Amino acid sequence: MGARKQKAAEARKEALKTTYIAKLNNCPTSPRKMRLVADMVRGMDAYKALSILQFTPKAAASRLEKLISSAIANYEQKSGLSAGNANLFIKTIYVDSARQLKRVQPAPQGRAHRVRKRSNHVTVILDTKA
Repeated sequence: MGARKQKAAEARKEALKTTYIAKLNNCPTSPRKMRLVADMVRGMDAYKALSILQFTPKAAASRLEKLISSAIANYEQKSGLSAGNANLFIKTIYVDSARQLKRVQPAPQGRAHRVRKRSNHVTVILDTKA
């Protein structure tokens, strides 16, 4: 590895030490439904987002609530500090499309319609307010 690549790799490694990430892969909810819930909490304080998600009636809200709790636990594990004192907020949250299960539903006159059962990947990045 060249010197320039090595410096860039070390810089990325150092940046990851202070980045608190949680990922949810292959969640069996369509990305569109998950984005509706993710847009509600984007940029919010982490604990305020948890309380909002707790009372949101959508099915995706409970999965996202668990994911944010995991990101908070990752913060406590990496930094060694209590998350209650830190002003944690959701810096980035994004929902990507994942694999699709393709199924067939019978249709009239011997035909078949394709049913796409979608899933998604969700990534949450927390940060502290300075």
